[in-house]
Amino acid sequence: MNWHSVVSYFFGGAFAANAIPHFVAGTMGHAFQSPFAKPPGKGLSSSTVNVIWGFFNAVIGYLLVAHVGAFDPRATPHMLAFGLGALLISIFSARHFGQFHGGNTSARS
Repeated sequence: MNWHSVVSYFFGGAFAANAIPHFVAGTMGHAFQSPFAKPPGKGLSSSTVNVIWGFFNAVIGYLLVAHVGAFDPRATPHMLAFGLGALLISIFSARHFGQFHGGNTSARS
């Protein structure tokens, strides 16, 4: 496996994981932070914007995983790269968005 594939699977995992909160919040009809809000990443975007942003992230994640290299979900290095990308963006998102939704108690101190 070459390094291009590892990087692609890492970012594929990050995009796939980032799709989840935007798509779910949007389909529930909730406004949520997005890069298109004012200020970006802090203000709220409409549920429609979040559905579109979540779907876009899912498509990019799919393209990075399914069309670069030969991703094999049974290959440990492939899944480690994908999982690490998903884990790191999820931790970042939990800490960042927790500031606005009460999930980051350390930010209040």
